[in-house]
Amino acid sequence: MENQRMDLNDEAEQEEDPSSSTFLDLTSYQLHDLDSVELPLTLTELDLTSNRLSTLDPRIQHLSLLNKLSLRQNLITDDAVSPLSSWTSLSQLQELVLRDNHLKKIPDVTIFKKLLVFDVSFNEITSLHGLSSVSDTLKELYVSKNEVPKIEEIDHFHQLNILELGSNKLRVMENLQNLTNLQELWLGRNRIKVINLCGLNCIKKISLQSNRLTSMTGLEGCIALEELYLSHNGISKMEGLSSLVNLRVLDVSSNKLTSIDDIQNLTQLEDLWLNDNQIESLEGISEAVAGSKEKLTTIYLEKNPCAKSPNYTAVLREIFLNIQQIDSDVFS
Repeated sequence: MENQRMDLNDEAEQEEDPSSSTFLDLTSYQLHDLDSVELPLTLTELDLTSNRLSTLDPRIQHLSLLNKLSLRQNLITDDAVSPLSSWTSLSQLQELVLRDNHLKKIPDVTIFKKLLVFDVSFNEITSLHGLSSVSDTLKELYVSKNEVPKIEEIDHFHQLNILELGSNKLRVMENLQNLTNLQELWLGRNRIKVINLCGLNCIKKISLQSNRLTSMTGLEGCIALEELYLSHNGISKMEGLSSLVNLRVLDVSSNKLTSIDDIQNLTQLEDLWLNDNQIESLEGISEAVAGSKEKLTTIYLEKNPCAKSPNYTAVLREIFLNIQQIDSDVFS
């Protein structure tokens, strides 16, 4: 390990004077501490991803120019991260990544008044309590793969573009109405039964994969939507889609669909995933996808009864003039 650290320092000396470095990448050095590492006061980015750190080196608090700090995939606990809340010299920080550690709650990051990206995914967080004190400048919030049961304390995030809450214990879509600039909403692998976007209409990407939906109604007002992922639910009917005129990607695979409906006017559709459903026949598919015959480049229909039809591939290639992929078959 000592040789590995020396190699790092040698590389830095060859490239530039370490004392004036602005970016230090210590990814995957398996460091237990930073005792043998120089931390130049000129640093604007510090990446400590994939190490064995269980505490924060106190020298970090003096890096007043730091914009980005990544502690992803370490052994950081709530107690270990608590000093951050008093390190006022770091108040200019814009990106803080604490993904894949051992946090059980949202850490206190009140001092970061310019925070744009906050990532606490892949921890053991049981509540969103504490988000109310996170700066309203935030544009990206990642809290996936935790134990969160309720969407709360996000009302003030008017600038938020991306919200990732996948793989939690959410049952209800709520408290989203103030996120008027939200463009991406990721809620896959939860326990949600009903779609409720609380009046938002600027969203471009929505994922509700692997939930408990039986209907896709509730999306009608999302006219800016470009990508919609609803696979692995219990949906039996395609509906509420005709107004989504900007939709490019639609994934409704692994549901209970028996026919293709309500997408004949979607002229921008490029990718259509319908595999693992109960669609019996290819009859009428040309009319069902009338608007996207020329635009569509990828379609998945495998593991439907219709995929066993004679000349299955030939029929689809005749319908879709510019098709590039049918199931796993890619055409030049």
